[in-house]
Amino acid sequence: MEEIAFRKCSRCGYVHENTRFKREHYICNKCGTYNTMTFSDRLDAIVDGGTFEELNEEMAFQDPIIFPGYEEKYEKAAEITGLKEAIITGYGEINGIGTMIGIMDSRFIMASMGITVGTKITCMFEEAQKRKLPVIIFSTSGGARMQEGIYSLMQMAKTAAAVQEFSEAGGYYISVLTNPTTGGVSASFAFLGDTILAEPNALIGFAGKRVIEQTIKELLPEGFQTSEYLLEHGFLDAIVPREGLKALLFRLLKYHTVPKTDACAY
Repeated sequence: MEEIAFRKCSRCGYVHENTRFKREHYICNKCGTYNTMTFSDRLDAIVDGGTFEELNEEMAFQDPIIFPGYEEKYEKAAEITGLKEAIITGYGEINGIGTMIGIMDSRFIMASMGITVGTKITCMFEEAQKRKLPVIIFSTSGGARMQEGIYSLMQMAKTAAAVQEFSEAGGYYISVLTNPTTGGVSASFAFLGDTILAEPNALIGFAGKRVIEQTIKELLPEGFQTSEYLLEHGFLDAIVPREGLKALLFRLLKYHTVPKTDACAY
């Protein structure tokens, strides 16, 4: 894919030189907005260079209910992003500590969760348990993928069960919530981490604010469903700026990773 030279801030419209913007983790220096990061951007920012090995790369398209136009939508997303699905999973190292890592990319059908996404997450936890490695997932999603009907909703139970089995085996899971993390993703694996982190000002929730207000017939508080509101009410462990995220992840992994020579591991 051709490298773009400039990129606008999604909020204020200020035009940034892309190389510098990437060095600044796509944080607008005019308005402070955290702009979307692609899979490759996130990987470059977090994982040590040359250490990433993709897992289950061959898993791709499934159309269980033959939804009209779904295959065309999938092919367009794949062409635009260069990805085969909304999440990439694999092994990588953070300052030398090995971990299984999953990164969602919102450019791919809004990183919605269908059968393949759910299966890749489940397989990642199974592989992590087998190899006695921690797991980190960067979530960003519009929720379950409607084009797969009830099959997409089943992924909530499947991924939650995989996290539970991993946890019972002694595994350590860090969930990093980015903007936005909503729907079935927020209601399943994204909120099941042993440590739950979020980026500043991220939209995090299940249903939309308007839907909730219409359902309960009440106005919701200002800032509802932001990472700051969730931290204040005990749903998050910390809000972490992008520039400090790799260092914090390293410290957490260092504290929770059992040396391979320790016979008590898991």
